Amino acid sequence: MSSTIFLLIIGMAVVTYIPRAIPAVLIEKMKFSPRMEKFLRLIPYTAMAALIFPGLLTVDSEHLSIGIVGALVAAVSAWSKMPVMVTVISAILVNLLMYILM
Repeated sequence: MSSTIFLLIIGMAVVTYIPRAIPAVLIEKMKFSPRMEKFLRLIPYTAMAALIFPGLLTVDSEHLSIGIVGALVAAVSAWSKMPVMVTVISAILVNLLMYILM
């Protein structure tokens, strides 16, 4: 491997790491209002929902109901405060059964 490529990889790693490390170091020193703390705690769930939702509608282009029913099963399971693994496995099993029956 040439030294130019190695330096390029190191440079990209540093440039990627710095924006991730600075907030992690500085966040402990910052004080937020309770409302802002709640908002910040909800960001991962919102991002996850935004990433998953388009996939629900593209699971099977001929049978949109498969993705929608799987999402409903997962939502009901999560709303019932089931463990994450139970929620995921139940949605997968329902989708599998729907694939078999269709």
